[in-house]
Amino acid sequence: MQLVFATNNQNKLKEVQALIPSEIKLLSLKDIGCLEEIPETQNTIEGNATQKSQYVKDKYGYNCFADDTGLEVEALNGAPGVFSARYAGTQRNDEDNMNLLLKKLEKADSRSAQFKTVISLILDNTETQFTGICKGEITKAKTGERGFGYDPIFKPNGHDKTFAEMDLTLKNKIGHRGKAVSQLVKFLIGLYQKN
Repeated sequence: MQLVFATNNQNKLKEVQALIPSEIKLLSLKDIGCLEEIPETQNTIEGNATQKSQYVKDKYGYNCFADDTGLEVEALNGAPGVFSARYAGTQRNDEDNMNLLLKKLEKADSRSAQFKTVISLILDNTETQFTGICKGEITKAKTGERGFGYDPIFKPNGHDKTFAEMDLTLKNKIGHRGKAVSQLVKFLIGLYQKN
């Protein structure tokens, strides 16, 4: 089976490839010649995931899945949420985003936050969604060199390291994307076993 993962983010591709069964050949947007920016104009994480997978299915004809992830901070009423990637502006710079978030939380009593990933899978014109949530807190300073996005300032509950200090195996096991992808994988394996 061939499946397109609607992303140009090589970090995400690597994370997901490590979790997908070898019978499934994962194609990137580059592999199918989709070089344009896919619109993400919805006001929810679920909506953006659907919009991206539907775009690839409609325009390129491939079975496809797309994800959208947001960091939801309690003290900021769920912000940055759907705007996580461009929180500090359209330049989508991780450092700028983290600096802005840390500044906004300087006087906050609560630093509770959660990462939420929603995957929209479109197989033969039927959509199924999978949601993964990882609860934790925003640290006061950046630590760690691994990962991407807000990883250096997010410490999952029950752990004393940020995502950026963890190896990929542990992050995949406890993280939001790993949880959503494992639901996706279970679903795909279930389809294989039926056929």
